[in-house]
Amino acid sequence: MKRGALLLVLLVAALIAGCSDRLEGKHGEELYRVGCAQCHGADLTGGLGPPIDAGSNADIGLSDEQVVDVIRVGPGAMPGFDRRLTEEQIESLVVYLRVRHGR
Repeated sequence: MKRGALLLVLLVAALIAGCSDRLEGKHGEELYRVGCAQCHGADLTGGLGPPIDAGSNADIGLSDEQVVDVIRVGPGAMPGFDRRLTEEQIESLVVYLRVRHGR
C-alpha cells in the first residue's frame, strides 16, 4: 500500500512540474482546466483527487480563505501551488469554484 501511495505522489508531482509554464498568465476557468482538471476532473467530480463540485467540502465545508489555503499548501497528496501561482490566480480559482457551485 505504501508503494502505491508513493507512486501516486510522484505522479502528481510530475504532472505539476510539467505544467508550471502552462499555468503562467492563466486565470479562473482556463487555469482550472490546465492546472486542476487532471486530478479533480473537468466537471469537478474527482478522479485522482477528491470531488470539488457543488455539495462537496470545497462547496459547503470550507470558507473561501480555507480553499485559498488548500490551494497554497496542498493537503495530503496534493502539492501546494504557492510557488506556482500568484495570489490573483489563486483567488481566481476560488471565484471560479464558487461560480460553479452556484454562489
